[in-house]
Amino acid sequence: MNTMTTPHQALARIIDTCQPATLVVCGKVAGEVGEHWCRHHDESAMTTLDTNAPNEAFPLPETQDLALVTGTLEHLSHEEGQVLLGQLRNYGTHQIAVVVADIPEWSFKDFIGLGFRRQAELREQSDPLTLYTYNIDSYNHKRAWNNPDNWANPEMWDKARW
Repeated sequence: MNTMTTPHQALARIIDTCQPATLVVCGKVAGEVGEHWCRHHDESAMTTLDTNAPNEAFPLPETQDLALVTGTLEHLSHEEGQVLLGQLRNYGTHQIAVVVADIPEWSFKDFIGLGFRRQAELREQSDPLTLYTYNIDSYNHKRAWNNPDNWANPEMWDKARW
């Protein structure tokens, strides 16, 4: 896990690496980073979600390359926050970055359960924050056993009944 200094720097590094053509943002810092990116990349399109009611924007008009979420989950109910992250993920957003304050409503297990990885611990003034990321390309890595050759379990034919 990396230690970066501020959410702005962490999100700027992610957006630089991703090079998104389509971007969805929710939250003040996410919006600032997204606006900066779009100002310097004319071909990029940005959709901004209302932090008070982000789920009302779904379904989005197109699949997004990157979603940035900051300062939002802290103000939503846990259920609304799960719906937001689930919709971003399930509607095909390729990568998602979420910066969340260390609050009891959101734990490491909540994000892991949604397929996110803890990427970095951040600081904004004196408040500890955590950056979680989701990338569809690396979420479900290939496993040698997970292929059609092993599904039928042919070595057990005529040996056991189940």
